Amino acid sequence: MSETVPTSWLVYCRPGFESDALAEMQYHAKQQEVSCEPAQGEGWASLTRLDEEPINELHRKAAFKRLIFARQSLAAMPALTLSRDDRLTAILDQVKASRWSFEEIWHETPDTNDGKALAGLIKALTKPLQSMLKKRGALRGKAGARRLHIFWTDGDRVQLGMSFPDNRSELINGIRRLRFPSRAPSRSTLKLEEAWHEFIPREEWDTRLADHMQAADLGAAPGGWTWQLVQRGMYVYAIDNGPMDKQLMATGQIDHLKEDGFTWEPPQRMDWLVCDIVDKPVRVLAMVERWLTRKWCREAIFNLKLPMKKRWDEVTRCISTLEEALETAGVRAKITCRHLYHDREEVTVHVRLAH
Repeated sequence: MSETVPTSWLVYCRPGFESDALAEMQYHAKQQEVSCEPAQGEGWASLTRLDEEPINELHRKAAFKRLIFARQSLAAMPALTLSRDDRLTAILDQVKASRWSFEEIWHETPDTNDGKALAGLIKALTKPLQSMLKKRGALRGKAGARRLHIFWTDGDRVQLGMSFPDNRSELINGIRRLRFPSRAPSRSTLKLEEAWHEFIPREEWDTRLADHMQAADLGAAPGGWTWQLVQRGMYVYAIDNGPMDKQLMATGQIDHLKEDGFTWEPPQRMDWLVCDIVDKPVRVLAMVERWLTRKWCREAIFNLKLPMKKRWDEVTRCISTLEEALETAGVRAKITCRHLYHDREEVTVHVRLAH
């Protein structure tokens, strides 16, 4: 059997954002001067090299940590159509032809109701497939922490992909599921919690999200993001003309100022700026630029609401504008942007100023 090589780059994304994920992938392919055939389905997008050469270098250089709309990033084989009488043989044959070895197998589906409906079938096939791959030596103890992903788009349709340490999501389907805290004033609280998990290494939480820090929450009411800051022991300036949650205010850690978040200025430098204001990206960006170029905070997390079309174009324009403003002001910073699971029609941006 001749060797089969991964010629496709496969990413998972939020359903409805396939064209945005694909536009981002095509940008990276163009940067590497790689010609590809695009494809997309509900909750995923892919590029396949036209010259049938391995996709590995493009996949590696378009590092997962740099991607905005991708939930997972894989070097993938051609999709397989399975026999309903024998779903395993085609998978086993493609793994054998690839000569891949790996330490784990993850079965995944698109983030759709149809995808969730495949759970029973996948559960029935998981142990038999795992046993067969162990016997063939493909699934083994030491294989460079590589992981085989079996992406089920239907009961008889799968695509096999490989992921590599430091260039992938470590979450099933690339989704971080968080439990909504019953005492939080709104579900938006999960967006800030997820952002912390995404942008701040867990071992740094005690120093970067520390007790007695000071934070500003612009557009705070009713207090979903403020609640997270308070839970970390911070003192919060909650800026909003609307009412704050009474139970949250009773903590004594909040100064609620009924002012305009776009014009309010802090009395001293804050450790954190957070902002989930629903407004045009250009307005939010101008406000954040002012904070960062004047060094009014050390770190910031804010959301940018996106248009219905050409979201990738809008995001890259916003990030470039912010980078240019900081460079002009002589402010060094690291900027990261992700479309998080708890985001909807927005992306979340994290900025950390250099000390």
